[in-house]
Amino acid sequence: MSARGPSTALRWFTCLAAAYGFVGAVLSLRFGYLLGDALSRTYAAQAVLHSRDPHVSAIGFVFTPLTALLQLPVVAFSDLLPAITRWNLSGIAVSAVFMAGAVTTVRGICLDRGCGPVQTTALTLVFAVNPMIVFYGANGMSEAVFLFFLCWTARRLLRWISTDDVHDLLVAGIALALAYLTRYDAVAAIAAAAFLVFGVTLWRRGRPHWREMRRQALLDAVLVAGPGLVAFLVWAAISWIITGQAFAQFSSTYGNAAILAQSGGPTGDPIGNAAYVATAVLALGPAIPLLLPTVAGLSWRRRDLEFLVAPALFGAVLAFQALTYIGGSTFGFLRFFIAAIPLALVGCIQMLSARGAVPSRRPGTFAHSRRRPEAPTDRTRFRRIVAVGTVILSVASLPVTTYVLLQPSLSPQQYALGQVLSRQRSDEAQRIIASFSTERGLADYLDAQGLPDGSVLVDSVYGFAIVAASRHPRQFVVPSDQDFTTVLNDPAEAGVRLMLTVPNTGRGESDALNRRYPTIWENGAEVGSLVVEVPNDGADQPVWRVYRVLGVAD
Repeated sequence: MSARGPSTALRWFTCLAAAYGFVGAVLSLRFGYLLGDALSRTYAAQAVLHSRDPHVSAIGFVFTPLTALLQLPVVAFSDLLPAITRWNLSGIAVSAVFMAGAVTTVRGICLDRGCGPVQTTALTLVFAVNPMIVFYGANGMSEAVFLFFLCWTARRLLRWISTDDVHDLLVAGIALALAYLTRYDAVAAIAAAAFLVFGVTLWRRGRPHWREMRRQALLDAVLVAGPGLVAFLVWAAISWIITGQAFAQFSSTYGNAAILAQSGGPTGDPIGNAAYVATAVLALGPAIPLLLPTVAGLSWRRRDLEFLVAPALFGAVLAFQALTYIGGSTFGFLRFFIAAIPLALVGCIQMLSARGAVPSRRPGTFAHSRRRPEAPTDRTRFRRIVAVGTVILSVASLPVTTYVLLQPSLSPQQYALGQVLSRQRSDEAQRIIASFSTERGLADYLDAQGLPDGSVLVDSVYGFAIVAASRHPRQFVVPSDQDFTTVLNDPAEAGVRLMLTVPNTGRGESDALNRRYPTIWENGAEVGSLVVEVPNDGADQPVWRVYRVLGVAD
């Protein structure tokens, strides 16, 4: 069976998806290790189908929608199997499938480059078992989906350099549009891809034809950037029509800017933030400082424009994250720099010159063959040595990434992973692993009350984990319900029996109940009487107070 055969790729994909899904199921079902952003997207998918007021716009507009939308086919069965949302199994299924797709796409890049079967298999495995790749293929976050679309874009642009095939540009553009619907970071990748394609098209014609080629170069740039631009405009328009805010991620009280302000503002100074960025990139791609200059020099000698793709595409995403963090408009999370991993791997792939033909539906004017005559024995031996060297370099990077991943100061979201199997966990690690155990217990408490639909009022700032864990999500009145404001203003009249409240500090300041009744957590604000206070076992999670609405008969 050929290494390029679809059945071989399918086996890789199936095995990896199953492996990532298994790891995710163990972390979730066995240890209760769930991440907030992943669970909130699951809650959004649940709200579309199984809330008290189901509708598509319940998907929310703070995040771009694709990661949550992809969960809908699985979440559709959560009425029959509540564990799907309670343990984020739908999110895990999505991330496992798409991370397997990302790894399979990286393998495709190796094959397109003409790497030998041993080098292809080894580099693919190194990428697949990278601890960041495994963790984010198993936890339901958006990184897996985003990375798949970036790798897909990279593969198509690398092909286009050789094929000049318009189909490669179109597919790359579609992949970038889907990347934007997954993460806002894709804006940088779309811009970088447009400039790259524009420049390559101009360069191919040469300086004497520069003026006449500007139109063709612009058309090529539009082909690759156009779908992303359409996705950007359509999503902003839909958000503005429904919420009155075109970019809720930045302007909403639930958005990133508000969260940053409620969390005490940006941490550190620009110099300290820049140092963290450098550390994060080097942690995930330790070989980048060696690889990029080396491959750039080799590519210059070969007149190989393929080198430009990975630094432009993945580098743009890294630069976007670096600038936003250094500028104090986002958080310093290691996962934001995950694009460094495929950047380093593509550098390893390009250490050797390209060989073999690249598949193409319709080669363009500037398509060129990459077939090489049979190399002499000494040349073959040299290629083998370099191929082994790239594998060793990739393998040597894994301990560095693993070490940084387990450091609390550098990897606050992931370091507890190293203590999952330990019986002597640190207190903070235990709180991270148990982040939503209290919310699951509170959901069980409410489910046991046998409450009718619409009888529990809660905001999704912190309450998403409770709703996602409940067997009866329709008992909750949540912000995506179209009558939420009416119910909030007069819960007794609306038949609400219980209100779930959090302290009016930090992120709790954006909680709708706190904004409507500033003292409700402290004393019930004369609309409720305290039923129970629930201390929280999770890290950065609030103490809950359950109030019974005054004036409502049981």
